[in-house]
Amino acid sequence: MLEYFIRRIITLFFTLVIASIVIFVSLEIIPGDPASYMLGINAQQDTILALRKELGLDVPKIERYFIWVKGMLLGDFGISYTYRSPVIEMVSERLWVSLPLAIYALILSTFIALPVGIYAAANRGKVSDLSVMGVTQIGIAIPNFWFAMLLVYLFAIILRWFSAGGFPGWETGIFFGLKALTLPAISLALPQASILARVMRSSLIDTLNEDFIKTARAKGLSYNQALVNHGIRNALIPVLTIIGLQFSFLMAGAIIIENVFFLPGLGRLIFQSIAQRDIIVVESVIMLLVFSVVVVTFIVDIAYVIVDPRLRSSIL
Repeated sequence: MLEYFIRRIITLFFTLVIASIVIFVSLEIIPGDPASYMLGINAQQDTILALRKELGLDVPKIERYFIWVKGMLLGDFGISYTYRSPVIEMVSERLWVSLPLAIYALILSTFIALPVGIYAAANRGKVSDLSVMGVTQIGIAIPNFWFAMLLVYLFAIILRWFSAGGFPGWETGIFFGLKALTLPAISLALPQASILARVMRSSLIDTLNEDFIKTARAKGLSYNQALVNHGIRNALIPVLTIIGLQFSFLMAGAIIIENVFFLPGLGRLIFQSIAQRDIIVVESVIMLLVFSVVVVTFIVDIAYVIVDPRLRSSIL
Protein backbone atom coordinates (compact mmCIF):
# COMPACT_ATOMS: atom_id res chain seq x y z
CA MET A 1 0.00 0.00 0.00
CA LEU A 2 2.83 2.40 0.89
CA GLU A 3 4.61 1.60 -2.37
CA TYR A 4 1.45 2.32 -4.34
CA PHE A 5 0.99 5.61 -2.46
CA ILE A 6 4.57 6.67 -3.27
CA ARG A 7 4.11 5.78 -6.94
CA ARG A 8 0.97 7.89 -7.11
CA ILE A 9 2.78 10.82 -5.45
CA ILE A 10 5.58 10.60 -8.03
CA THR A 11 3.03 10.46 -10.85
CA LEU A 12 1.23 13.49 -9.41
CA PHE A 13 4.50 15.44 -9.24
CA PHE A 14 5.53 14.75 -12.83
CA THR A 15 2.00 15.44 -14.06
CA LEU A 16 2.09 18.88 -12.48
CA VAL A 17 5.56 19.59 -13.89
CA ILE A 18 4.51 18.64 -17.43
CA ALA A 19 1.24 20.60 -17.07
CA SER A 20 3.10 23.73 -15.94
CA ILE A 21 5.44 23.52 -18.94
CA VAL A 22 2.57 23.01 -21.40
CA ILE A 23 0.56 25.89 -19.91
CA PHE A 24 3.51 28.29 -19.90
CA VAL A 25 4.67 27.44 -23.43
CA SER A 26 1.14 27.50 -24.86
CA LEU A 27 0.41 30.97 -23.52
CA GLU A 28 3.84 32.40 -24.34
CA ILE A 29 3.56 31.53 -28.04
CA ILE A 30 0.23 33.37 -28.37
CA PRO A 31 0.75 36.41 -30.63
CA GLY A 32 0.61 39.83 -29.04
CA ASP A 33 2.44 41.75 -26.37
CA PRO A 34 0.67 42.55 -23.05
CA ALA A 35 2.56 45.84 -22.73
CA SER A 36 1.57 46.98 -26.23
CA TYR A 37 -2.04 45.97 -25.56
CA MET A 38 -2.15 47.92 -22.30
CA LEU A 39 -0.65 51.10 -23.76
CA GLY A 40 -2.53 51.07 -27.06
CA ILE A 41 -1.47 51.32 -30.67
CA ASN A 42 -0.20 54.91 -30.36
CA ALA A 43 2.29 54.21 -27.56
CA GLN A 44 5.95 55.09 -28.05
CA GLN A 45 8.47 52.26 -28.30
CA ASP A 46 10.49 53.45 -25.29
CA THR A 47 7.30 53.56 -23.20
CA ILE A 48 6.47 49.99 -24.21
CA LEU A 49 9.98 48.85 -23.33
CA ALA A 50 9.76 50.56 -19.93
CA LEU A 51 6.45 48.85 -19.17
CA ARG A 52 7.83 45.48 -20.32
CA LYS A 53 10.71 45.93 -17.89
CA GLU A 54 8.31 46.89 -15.09
CA LEU A 55 6.18 43.80 -15.74
CA GLY A 56 9.23 41.55 -15.97
CA LEU A 57 8.59 40.70 -19.62
CA ASP A 58 12.15 41.62 -20.64
CA VAL A 59 13.49 38.57 -18.79
CA PRO A 60 14.21 35.46 -20.93
CA LYS A 61 11.25 33.10 -21.11
CA ILE A 62 13.06 30.18 -19.46
CA GLU A 63 13.98 32.38 -16.51
CA ARG A 64 10.40 33.68 -16.34
CA TYR A 65 9.14 30.10 -16.17
CA PHE A 66 11.31 29.23 -13.18
CA ILE A 67 10.43 32.51 -11.45
CA TRP A 68 6.73 31.70 -11.98
CA VAL A 69 7.05 28.15 -10.66
CA LYS A 70 9.11 29.27 -7.65
CA GLY A 71 6.52 31.92 -6.84
CA MET A 72 3.66 29.40 -6.98
CA LEU A 73 5.52 27.05 -4.65
CA LEU A 74 5.85 29.94 -2.20
CA GLY A 75 2.22 31.02 -2.63
CA ASP A 76 3.09 34.04 -4.78
CA PHE A 77 1.25 33.88 -8.14
CA GLY A 78 2.64 37.21 -9.31
CA ILE A 79 1.07 40.60 -10.00
CA SER A 80 -1.73 41.10 -12.50
CA TYR A 81 -0.62 43.12 -15.53
CA THR A 82 -4.01 44.81 -15.84
CA TYR A 83 -5.23 45.30 -12.27
CA ARG A 84 -1.78 45.66 -10.66
CA SER A 85 -2.88 43.58 -7.71
CA PRO A 86 -1.60 40.18 -6.44
CA VAL A 87 -3.05 37.31 -8.45
CA ILE A 88 -3.48 35.21 -5.30
CA GLU A 89 -5.87 37.83 -3.88
CA MET A 90 -7.90 37.91 -7.10
CA VAL A 91 -8.08 34.11 -7.12
CA SER A 92 -9.04 33.92 -3.44
CA GLU A 93 -11.94 36.35 -3.91
CA ARG A 94 -13.34 34.43 -6.86
CA LEU A 95 -12.73 31.00 -5.40
CA TRP A 96 -15.50 31.70 -2.89
CA VAL A 97 -17.91 31.69 -5.83
CA SER A 98 -16.50 28.89 -8.01
CA LEU A 99 -15.90 26.37 -5.22
CA PRO A 100 -19.41 26.58 -3.66
CA LEU A 101 -20.88 26.47 -7.17
CA ALA A 102 -18.98 23.26 -7.98
CA ILE A 103 -19.94 21.65 -4.66
CA TYR A 104 -23.58 22.72 -5.07
CA ALA A 105 -23.72 21.28 -8.60
CA LEU A 106 -22.01 18.06 -7.50
CA ILE A 107 -24.50 17.56 -4.64
CA LEU A 108 -27.42 18.16 -7.00
CA SER A 109 -26.11 15.78 -9.65
CA THR A 110 -25.36 13.06 -7.10
CA PHE A 111 -28.74 13.27 -5.35
CA ILE A 112 -30.50 13.20 -8.72
CA ALA A 113 -28.39 10.56 -10.44
CA LEU A 114 -28.09 7.84 -7.81
CA PRO A 115 -31.84 7.28 -7.23
CA VAL A 116 -32.50 7.51 -10.99
CA GLY A 117 -29.75 5.02 -11.79
CA ILE A 118 -30.90 2.61 -9.08
CA TYR A 119 -34.51 2.86 -10.26
CA ALA A 120 -33.50 2.18 -13.87
CA ALA A 121 -31.36 -0.83 -12.89
CA ALA A 122 -34.11 -2.28 -10.68
CA ASN A 123 -36.53 -2.07 -13.62
CA ARG A 124 -34.11 -3.19 -16.31
CA GLY A 125 -35.70 -3.68 -19.71
CA LYS A 126 -39.02 -2.18 -18.72
CA VAL A 127 -40.64 0.95 -20.11
CA SER A 128 -39.54 2.97 -17.07
CA ASP A 129 -35.91 1.94 -17.65
CA LEU A 130 -36.04 2.88 -21.33
CA SER A 131 -37.68 6.19 -20.44
CA VAL A 132 -34.99 7.04 -17.92
CA MET A 133 -32.22 6.18 -20.39
CA GLY A 134 -33.88 8.33 -23.02
CA VAL A 135 -34.10 11.31 -20.68
CA THR A 136 -30.48 10.91 -19.59
CA GLN A 137 -29.39 10.75 -23.23
CA ILE A 138 -31.15 14.05 -23.84
CA GLY A 139 -29.48 15.49 -20.72
CA ILE A 140 -26.06 14.52 -22.07
CA ALA A 141 -26.82 15.90 -25.54
CA ILE A 142 -28.08 19.32 -24.40
CA PRO A 143 -25.24 21.88 -24.00
CA ASN A 144 -25.27 23.23 -20.47
CA PHE A 145 -25.07 26.87 -21.62
CA TRP A 146 -28.20 26.39 -23.76
CA PHE A 147 -29.98 24.80 -20.83
CA ALA A 148 -28.79 27.72 -18.68
CA MET A 149 -30.41 30.22 -21.03
CA LEU A 150 -33.66 28.24 -20.92
CA LEU A 151 -33.59 28.34 -17.11
CA VAL A 152 -33.00 32.09 -17.17
CA TYR A 153 -35.90 32.61 -19.55
CA LEU A 154 -38.28 30.46 -17.51
CA PHE A 155 -37.36 31.17 -13.88
CA ALA A 156 -35.91 34.68 -14.15
CA ILE A 157 -37.88 36.36 -16.92
CA ILE A 158 -41.27 34.62 -16.88
CA LEU A 159 -41.70 33.37 -13.30
CA ARG A 160 -39.27 35.86 -11.70
CA TRP A 161 -38.29 33.40 -8.98
CA PHE A 162 -34.55 33.97 -9.44
CA SER A 163 -32.35 36.75 -10.73
CA ALA A 164 -31.01 36.48 -14.27
CA GLY A 165 -27.41 36.79 -13.12
CA GLY A 166 -24.94 38.31 -10.72
CA PHE A 167 -23.90 37.36 -7.22
CA PRO A 168 -24.88 39.44 -4.16
CA GLY A 169 -22.00 38.15 -2.01
CA TRP A 170 -21.98 35.87 1.00
CA GLU A 171 -22.19 38.83 3.34
CA THR A 172 -25.87 39.20 2.38
CA GLY A 173 -26.56 35.76 3.83
CA ILE A 174 -26.17 32.12 2.86
CA PHE A 175 -29.75 31.92 1.59
CA PHE A 176 -29.31 34.73 -0.96
CA GLY A 177 -25.89 33.41 -1.98
CA LEU A 178 -27.22 29.90 -2.61
CA LYS A 179 -30.27 31.32 -4.38
CA ALA A 180 -27.99 33.17 -6.81
CA LEU A 181 -26.05 29.95 -7.45
CA THR A 182 -29.11 27.71 -7.87
CA LEU A 183 -29.73 28.18 -11.59
CA PRO A 184 -26.01 27.96 -12.49
CA ALA A 185 -25.67 24.82 -10.34
CA ILE A 186 -28.67 23.19 -12.03
CA SER A 187 -27.20 24.06 -15.44
CA LEU A 188 -23.91 22.41 -14.51
CA ALA A 189 -25.54 19.44 -12.77
CA LEU A 190 -27.82 18.35 -15.65
CA PRO A 191 -25.25 16.67 -17.94
CA GLN A 192 -23.26 15.37 -14.98
CA ALA A 193 -26.37 13.81 -13.41
CA SER A 194 -27.22 12.17 -16.74
CA ILE A 195 -23.76 10.64 -17.03
CA LEU A 196 -23.68 9.53 -13.40
CA ALA A 197 -27.14 7.95 -13.62
CA ARG A 198 -26.09 5.84 -16.59
CA VAL A 199 -22.88 4.79 -14.84
CA MET A 200 -24.83 3.88 -11.69
CA ARG A 201 -27.31 1.83 -13.72
CA SER A 202 -24.58 -0.09 -15.57
CA SER A 203 -22.58 -0.72 -12.41
CA LEU A 204 -25.63 -1.93 -10.49
CA ILE A 205 -26.73 -4.24 -13.30
CA ASP A 206 -23.25 -5.79 -13.39
CA THR A 207 -23.30 -6.18 -9.61
CA LEU A 208 -26.72 -7.85 -9.63
CA ASN A 209 -25.32 -10.52 -11.95
CA GLU A 210 -22.52 -11.40 -9.51
CA ASP A 211 -22.46 -14.74 -7.67
CA PHE A 212 -22.79 -13.19 -4.19
CA ILE A 213 -26.13 -11.64 -5.20
CA LYS A 214 -27.34 -15.04 -6.43
CA THR A 215 -26.16 -16.56 -3.15
CA ALA A 216 -28.06 -13.93 -1.18
CA ARG A 217 -31.19 -14.67 -3.18
CA ALA A 218 -30.71 -18.42 -2.60
CA LYS A 219 -30.57 -17.79 1.16
CA GLY A 220 -34.05 -16.31 1.06
CA LEU A 221 -33.54 -12.59 0.45
CA SER A 222 -36.01 -10.96 -1.88
CA TYR A 223 -34.86 -9.12 -4.99
CA ASN A 224 -35.26 -5.73 -3.32
CA GLN A 225 -33.47 -6.88 -0.14
CA ALA A 226 -30.52 -8.19 -2.13
CA LEU A 227 -30.49 -4.96 -4.13
CA VAL A 228 -30.50 -2.69 -1.08
CA ASN A 229 -28.32 -4.72 1.30
CA HIS A 230 -25.66 -5.95 -1.11
CA GLY A 231 -26.09 -4.56 -4.62
CA ILE A 232 -26.03 -0.81 -4.13
CA ARG A 233 -23.09 -0.78 -1.74
CA ASN A 234 -20.86 -2.74 -4.15
CA ALA A 235 -22.09 -0.85 -7.21
CA LEU A 236 -21.05 2.47 -5.67
CA ILE A 237 -17.34 1.63 -5.88
CA PRO A 238 -16.81 2.61 -9.56
CA VAL A 239 -19.23 5.52 -9.12
CA LEU A 240 -16.76 7.11 -6.69
CA THR A 241 -14.30 7.60 -9.50
CA ILE A 242 -16.88 9.35 -11.67
CA ILE A 243 -17.95 11.63 -8.82
CA GLY A 244 -14.35 12.67 -8.20
CA LEU A 245 -13.75 13.39 -11.87
CA GLN A 246 -17.02 15.31 -12.07
CA PHE A 247 -15.95 17.61 -9.25
CA SER A 248 -12.74 18.36 -11.15
CA PHE A 249 -14.73 19.05 -14.31
CA LEU A 250 -17.17 21.31 -12.48
CA MET A 251 -14.30 23.35 -11.05
CA ALA A 252 -12.50 23.67 -14.37
CA GLY A 253 -15.45 23.66 -16.76
CA ALA A 254 -17.69 26.40 -15.41
CA ILE A 255 -16.24 29.19 -17.59
CA ILE A 256 -19.23 29.42 -19.93
CA ILE A 257 -21.84 29.11 -17.17
CA GLU A 258 -20.17 31.79 -15.08
CA ASN A 259 -20.24 34.13 -18.06
CA VAL A 260 -23.89 33.33 -18.83
CA PHE A 261 -24.89 34.24 -15.27
CA PHE A 262 -22.28 37.00 -14.78
CA LEU A 263 -20.80 35.24 -11.75
CA PRO A 264 -17.50 36.68 -10.46
CA GLY A 265 -15.80 33.27 -10.36
CA LEU A 266 -12.57 31.79 -11.66
CA GLY A 267 -14.08 31.05 -15.06
CA ARG A 268 -15.08 34.65 -15.64
CA LEU A 269 -11.66 35.78 -14.36
CA ILE A 270 -9.98 33.58 -16.99
CA PHE A 271 -12.26 34.93 -19.73
CA GLN A 272 -11.59 38.57 -18.79
CA SER A 273 -7.84 37.98 -18.43
CA ILE A 274 -7.61 36.39 -21.87
CA ALA A 275 -9.44 39.35 -23.39
CA GLN A 276 -7.06 41.76 -21.62
CA ARG A 277 -3.89 39.76 -22.41
CA ASP A 278 -3.25 39.37 -18.68
CA ILE A 279 -1.08 36.29 -19.22
CA ILE A 280 0.16 35.89 -15.64
CA VAL A 281 -3.43 35.61 -14.35
CA VAL A 282 -4.41 33.10 -17.04
CA GLU A 283 -1.33 30.95 -16.37
CA SER A 284 -1.82 30.96 -12.62
CA VAL A 285 -5.57 30.25 -12.63
CA ILE A 286 -5.27 27.45 -15.19
CA MET A 287 -2.40 25.91 -13.21
CA LEU A 288 -4.50 26.12 -10.05
CA LEU A 289 -7.38 24.35 -11.80
CA VAL A 290 -5.02 21.68 -13.15
CA PHE A 291 -3.65 21.21 -9.65
CA SER A 292 -7.17 20.72 -8.27
CA VAL A 293 -7.98 18.17 -11.00
CA VAL A 294 -4.78 16.19 -10.39
CA VAL A 295 -5.14 16.24 -6.60
CA VAL A 296 -8.79 15.17 -6.71
CA THR A 297 -7.89 12.35 -9.11
CA PHE A 298 -5.11 11.29 -6.74
CA ILE A 299 -7.51 11.26 -3.77
CA VAL A 300 -10.04 9.25 -5.78
CA ASP A 301 -7.38 6.69 -6.72
CA ILE A 302 -6.37 6.25 -3.08
CA ALA A 303 -10.01 6.06 -1.94
CA TYR A 304 -10.73 3.50 -4.65
CA VAL A 305 -7.99 1.24 -3.33
CA ILE A 306 -9.20 1.65 0.26
CA VAL A 307 -12.85 0.79 -0.43
CA ASP A 308 -12.24 -1.97 -2.99
CA PRO A 309 -10.63 -5.02 -1.34
CA ARG A 310 -9.90 -6.58 -4.74
CA LEU A 311 -7.58 -3.74 -5.71
CA ARG A 312 -6.07 -3.62 -2.24
CA SER A 313 -5.21 -7.32 -2.34
CA SER A 314 -3.71 -7.04 -5.82
CA ILE A 315 -1.48 -4.15 -4.69
CA LEU A 316 -0.42 -5.91 -1.50
